[in-house]
Amino acid sequence: MSFKAYLDNIQAKTGKGPDELKKLAEDKGLLKEGFKAGEIVKWLKEDFDLGHGHAMAVYAYLKGKRE
Repeated sequence: MSFKAYLDNIQAKTGKGPDELKKLAEDKGLLKEGFKAGEIVKWLKEDFDLGHGHAMAVYAYLKGKRE
């Protein structure tokens, strides 16, 4: 599955695109300097019922991956 397909599936499941999730993470204070994957993954699993792979795709997006 391509990275874009992961992001598309996340949007279909949550109703939130990657930029919206980034804004929500910022609002929760999860993107402060040195943020860790574990914090982001836990939040996405708890609040959006994402699986580990999809949560890690969001984390990768937040760290700058775009392809």
